[in-house]
Amino acid sequence: MSSIKKDLVLAELKKILANLRDKDLSSNAIKNLLVFGNEIEIDLIIKNPTLQYKKKVEDVITKSLIEIFTDCGKIKINFNILKKEDLPKIKGDQIPGVKNIFAIASGKGGVGKSTVTANIAVALSELGHKVGVIDADIYGPSMHLMFDLVDAVPRAVEFEGKRRMSPPENYGVKVLSIGFFTDAQQAVVWRGPMASKALNQLLWDAHWGEIDYLLVDLPPGTGDIHLSLVQSIPLTGAVVVSTPQDIALADVKKGVNMFQMPSIDVPVIGLIENMSYFSPKELPENKYYIFGKSGVKNLSEKMNIEFLGEIPIVQSVREAADAGRPAVLQDNTPISNTFMNLASKIDHQIKKRNVNLPPTKKVDITHKKGCS
Repeated sequence: MSSIKKDLVLAELKKILANLRDKDLSSNAIKNLLVFGNEIEIDLIIKNPTLQYKKKVEDVITKSLIEIFTDCGKIKINFNILKKEDLPKIKGDQIPGVKNIFAIASGKGGVGKSTVTANIAVALSELGHKVGVIDADIYGPSMHLMFDLVDAVPRAVEFEGKRRMSPPENYGVKVLSIGFFTDAQQAVVWRGPMASKALNQLLWDAHWGEIDYLLVDLPPGTGDIHLSLVQSIPLTGAVVVSTPQDIALADVKKGVNMFQMPSIDVPVIGLIENMSYFSPKELPENKYYIFGKSGVKNLSEKMNIEFLGEIPIVQSVREAADAGRPAVLQDNTPISNTFMNLASKIDHQIKKRNVNLPPTKKVDITHKKGCS
């Protein structure tokens, strides 16, 4: 009797469930999987208790697995019904008026994460959303530069009996950055607790008003700021930016794994490949893959994470960032269309995430292993 490998079955089962795109499946639908020789037994968590729905899911899974594992014998699927009262609730306070908070992260520095953040924020605003950005890169803030707010100062306002900061705004985006409060020539030399305290002040001492999307531009890597963020607020999700080169991709895996740790459990809604290729003006049809080809796309397929798109190397993106006017504002250019498409995909992915997954919980890291 042939033996089917459990890890292969699990990988294929995850793909089958992902392709179903079914809101009646729980976010962690696979409760258990057992493989005995060529027999497979699956425990699934579902929200829809009807026999018709169970039969539909059972037929799709059974047919798909038999096509992949031709020597498969019996397939048994046990259904567990997820009740509304079993869904986890958000622990801790949300930021008043803010509907969705998502982090934009990178495994390593120099991949253009902040530039991507600024352009996506403006693109979301152009799509009609109310948008805010928190520059959580405490040691290397840049959002006040990219939004041409170098000389801006947050105003003090009264909200619910307390004095709050009113974030400066440009291009339809509200922005808070440690850059508003530090000397441009002065290095920020703070230990982790001080940086975390500064982040919490940006989060909680501000009056954002009504915001559809609050983007948090994280520093590269995984460290105190990242842990402080997931401890402070329940994130809707995370987007990870990388260049296609192998050395950057190795760090992307670490970043994704941090968000997917059981003790953190923040959905990674997609990966973006920046600096994908270069096309010279005199040869616009030519593409030169300076840092490698399709590295992020291939990684997204391996990790079963949505690939949101690629951004080419374009001189005007750098020039626009330096000038404090994001490149997405260049009407009907290929690069502005690229950023608008990325924003549309992120908007779609977050809406889909909110339908299919329960709210993210704020993390209590002090009682979790592996995060200290």
